[in-house]
Amino acid sequence: MVKASKNKSIKAKESKSPFSVHVTADFHSSRPIVSVEELKKLLFQAAKAANNTPLKCCIQKFPVRGMTGVLVLAESHIAIHTWPEHQYIAIDLFTCGKDTQPIRAMEYLKKILKPKKAVIRHIRRGGV
Repeated sequence: MVKASKNKSIKAKESKSPFSVHVTADFHSSRPIVSVEELKKLLFQAAKAANNTPLKCCIQKFPVRGMTGVLVLAESHIAIHTWPEHQYIAIDLFTCGKDTQPIRAMEYLKKILKPKKAVIRHIRRGGV
């Protein structure tokens, strides 16, 4: 099941199954992420909003432009990839467990990054 939205409030239903929920987003013309420290803060705050447990963070700043940050969670991961030269940010939230709320993490990121266009997909994975 995939639900997508463009510049609307995220209304996808949270899964309460023991399987996983995968939420992805394409943010266009959003506020840029300007530093490694800011990206790290965004990852940890998104994890907090989703009721996730951070385990390890890895951020790579590329020599020309852009960064990728991955926060490994006890419940799976959050990844943010930036292409500032294209004003584009790709976000991947993959979580499992009854108490995780990845939609809240995406709402937090959307509020902070303020994309002019957002395409958000909500995929329930592993279920029957």
